[in-house]
Amino acid sequence: MNKSVKQNLAKLLVDTTAFIGFLILMDPRSTGLAVHEWLGLAGFGVVITHLLLNWKWIVEITRRFFTRISGRSRLNYILNSVLFIDMSLIMFTGIMISKSALPALGISLPQGFLWRSLHHTTTDLLVPILGLHLALHWNWVVNTTKRFVLQPVAGLFATKQTGMKREVGA
Repeated sequence: MNKSVKQNLAKLLVDTTAFIGFLILMDPRSTGLAVHEWLGLAGFGVVITHLLLNWKWIVEITRRFFTRISGRSRLNYILNSVLFIDMSLIMFTGIMISKSALPALGISLPQGFLWRSLHHTTTDLLVPILGLHLALHWNWVVNTTKRFVLQPVAGLFATKQTGMKREVGA
């Protein structure tokens, strides 16, 4: 497996993990506040990993942003920047209003309505921003999922069916 294939597989795994985590985090009542907060803190690692896996693209587009790049790349870069700012605000305000995770670590921060309000507002903004991000990357998601999930699963079924025919014919 070459480096590009490994990197795409890693991106698919990280992005799938991030998406599942996001779905779980969207309703803190379903998991309880403690799980919501700890999973939110773990989200830092997922975001950093996603950025590192895409670092070459980030650097390249940053370097060439005001030169000749496609409108799609420029739009993608701006949307990704807005997404990063929004997620950073969500995580920061989540820390500021923590009632479970940080107190468990012995850290106590002053509570405030502003932090809670900003946390909810930025979380509400995340849904459409993430939807646009996913739409811009939809072809990559579909093609990578086919390559690393659907084709291997189909290959397993084909191998089992071929193996069964041999046993019957033997």
